Amino acid sequence: MTKIKSIEYFRVLPRWLFVKVCDEEGNSGWGESTLEGHSEAVEGTLNALIRRYEGYEADDIEHLWQSAWRHGFYRGGAVFMSAISGIDIALWDLKARKLKVPIYQLLGGKVRNQVRVYAWIGGDRPSEVEKQARTRIDQGFNAVKMNATADIDWLDSPSALESSLERLKAVKALGVDVALDFHGRLHKPMAKQLARLLEPYTPLFIEEPLLSEHPEGVAQLSKLTTTPIALGERLYSRWDVKRFLEDASVDVLQPDISHVGGISEIKKISAMAEAYDVAIAPHCPLGPIALAASIQVALSTPNFAIQEMSLGIHYNTEAGEHDLHSYLNDVSVFNVVNGHVKAPVGIGLGIEVNEDAVRRVSKLAQPWLPKEFHGVDGAIREW
Repeated sequence: MTKIKSIEYFRVLPRWLFVKVCDEEGNSGWGESTLEGHSEAVEGTLNALIRRYEGYEADDIEHLWQSAWRHGFYRGGAVFMSAISGIDIALWDLKARKLKVPIYQLLGGKVRNQVRVYAWIGGDRPSEVEKQARTRIDQGFNAVKMNATADIDWLDSPSALESSLERLKAVKALGVDVALDFHGRLHKPMAKQLARLLEPYTPLFIEEPLLSEHPEGVAQLSKLTTTPIALGERLYSRWDVKRFLEDASVDVLQPDISHVGGISEIKKISAMAEAYDVAIAPHCPLGPIALAASIQVALSTPNFAIQEMSLGIHYNTEAGEHDLHSYLNDVSVFNVVNGHVKAPVGIGLGIEVNEDAVRRVSKLAQPWLPKEFHGVDGAIREW
């Protein structure tokens, strides 16, 4: 048993926040606390957790998690849980590296040898999706996800939904599975219509057809469609998830390992979901550490379905040269073959972070701000 010696965090391009934990014996691990658009808030919370955690036993991961959750009195929410996530992931990485095993071996071992993955096409205002889908097929993917609509009004013209059908049909004609992300952009009057229109064309799932802040609406919508409903990126703990499992309104849960309290919490959420016959498809339009941690969980989780990965996502390409492979010494660990990533053979997270690159980029990286969308009348529309 060795104590935590230091906890550092690094803001890096395009919009990620990495965490490194070291113990007194020189062991170290990496985590990710990325919360898109709120890096500075998470950094402030990390500062408080650093003061709390330094000197604790690094091996006591559950104790550390419970200490952060309960001793702070106020708990939950995106910022607090994202801060916990980075430290938690790093502690699992540190412990597994010290024991010279992959993290999945500490989570009960593998239940599969490879992980199905999907990638984004289309951007915030989706266009040229057929061309981008062909590129994904060439990269080895057999499943993709795109935004269902551009920004849309509370009650919009039904014609605003027609292009959604055309894009879905065009991409499915290439022989890939297609998930559609409503992104919480649609309110109930439009979401009900679009879910009904899409149903004959069998999307893989529809994601956030309504925001999770409207659980009664999600429950109503789930009774109007046979298409699997997915959500969860804006749920931050097992307590947030409870209601959606109890009312049977969600078919696929999408907890984000960097928002939900790390490996410790996502495993508990997955076990809860299994008891309700709900699949897990972790949300992860984020960096390589979050993806590596998600893959370790996916390999050890019976009800895992498919994993999001951010290779070439528009948020990365719009920022320039930094992408999913930018901070890795060996980029082959995320190679996609027949729609799957093989179980990594390395210890810990199964990746080796290029610390020199992280430290260099972190000196200049500025906080990333979400985009703003407004209707023709100037009113705010959902991102």
